[in-house]
Amino acid sequence: MSSKLAETHDSERTPSPSPAPPSTPATRQYVSKLVPQSPKAILTLLFLVATFQAVINGYCTSMMNGLNILPSYTEYFTLNTTTLSLNTASVWIGGIVAGFFSGQFCDWQGRKSTMFWSAVLCIIGAVIQTAAQNIGMFVAARIIIGLACGWAGVGASTYLGETVAVQYRAYVLGYFWDCWFVGSLISAGITYGTKDILNTWAWRTPSLIQVVPPLLAIIILPFIPESPRWLVYQNRVDEALEVLAVAHAWGDKTHPVVVTEYREITQTLQFEQSISSTSLLETIRTPGNRKRLLLCLSVAIFSMTMGNNIVSYYLGTMLDEAGVTDSNSQLQVNIVMSVWSLLCALAGTLFVDKLGRRWMVIISTATSTVFLYLTGALSKLYGNTNNQSGGYAAVAMMFLFMGSYSAGWTPLSFMYPVEVLNYSTRAMGMAMYTFWANGMGLMITFAFPYSFAAIGWKTYMINASFNVLTLIYVSIYWVETSGRSLEEVDALMDGEKHADVPDVLDVLKGKATV
Repeated sequence: MSSKLAETHDSERTPSPSPAPPSTPATRQYVSKLVPQSPKAILTLLFLVATFQAVINGYCTSMMNGLNILPSYTEYFTLNTTTLSLNTASVWIGGIVAGFFSGQFCDWQGRKSTMFWSAVLCIIGAVIQTAAQNIGMFVAARIIIGLACGWAGVGASTYLGETVAVQYRAYVLGYFWDCWFVGSLISAGITYGTKDILNTWAWRTPSLIQVVPPLLAIIILPFIPESPRWLVYQNRVDEALEVLAVAHAWGDKTHPVVVTEYREITQTLQFEQSISSTSLLETIRTPGNRKRLLLCLSVAIFSMTMGNNIVSYYLGTMLDEAGVTDSNSQLQVNIVMSVWSLLCALAGTLFVDKLGRRWMVIISTATSTVFLYLTGALSKLYGNTNNQSGGYAAVAMMFLFMGSYSAGWTPLSFMYPVEVLNYSTRAMGMAMYTFWANGMGLMITFAFPYSFAAIGWKTYMINASFNVLTLIYVSIYWVETSGRSLEEVDALMDGEKHADVPDVLDVLKGKATV
């Protein structure tokens, strides 16, 4: 399936013409008529997929931050340090379970099917949580929700990475996890709004509203196509070509960019199928795949151990340590923190292609480490004292820390792993990512109350010192994936590109033809 390439200098070529709407709608044989004709409309729907799938995770996982501040919740379950940690950390247990089989299911049934069933599971878990009568029932619900969130992360990230055009991929994948804070913000706002309810509906209402994001996610699925790369791997190549044409070129299967994408994907996946499979062992079979897996898991581990989970799940405890003890003030800080983190994450997404993935994380890690050290120092000096200014300074450092973290790590959390993994390892690699990320989340959220009770402000110092190691690892080992299609990243891992076509962006910019 090789092709002769004609490459020239910029001055000798003009960019490939932007796809224009045909005078009559392109004939479709495979793609549903519910999928819009316009690539921009499809791109908008993909942004909505990113929004709803991430809001599921953000709302359902971060709501414990607000619930832990509500007296009606803590008093109803008579929580102590152990049960508080169990209720909060149980969502991570479900995420760990999801890591065992979400990858296989995603490769077997497809990316859209994975997103659908994750939404169904989330609805089931939300109903059980709303009706919880005891800690056991509440924990069971949170485990189911964690399972759903794990599936959603694997299905949505692989789908978006494989379907969105290369020139928009960074923005959509970055925006995907930025919207975690949209869910967090909605959760914080609803919890604040129900705080004055004098019965258990103060916490049951936020629990019930968990059903809304997955319902919206289900509604949008019929209006988007399946991943073209998944279709090619299933040998449904004609359908994959039609998806690429509809999603990127108004249905024009002869457009140069569509032809380049199609040949690049089919040739690369044919190469992968000839030498590999989509099994778990494939993730470690070759040096290139081992490198891919290490880079993927470095994001899973480091993005969860930066200190962000301490803020996300135990903000109330941190504010107590800083001297801000009023529950109403804590809920207000929770809302403002979510808005601030979202804005910083969106700002970071806008620059991720300009600065590159590696430098974004280096800057983010360095600055957030400094602010975490300062948070610990100020908590030591002014925590549990009557010095209001010192306490507010500690809170300010928390905000600067979360802003620095959010600008770099949040948009890259599901962008970089999807990009460094090839198709044969992508779903299984993201499942392992889910396992490790949730495992680290479980360890941190369960251990933090004990650590804080035992050593207080020193917890920040230990965490910040670990972040220094993170900075060193990223600086030395991360590779830059900006501006490359998923298949072109193979050259960074395997030393060669497995398709005889020019780079997609070169064709798009007129630097090459096919």
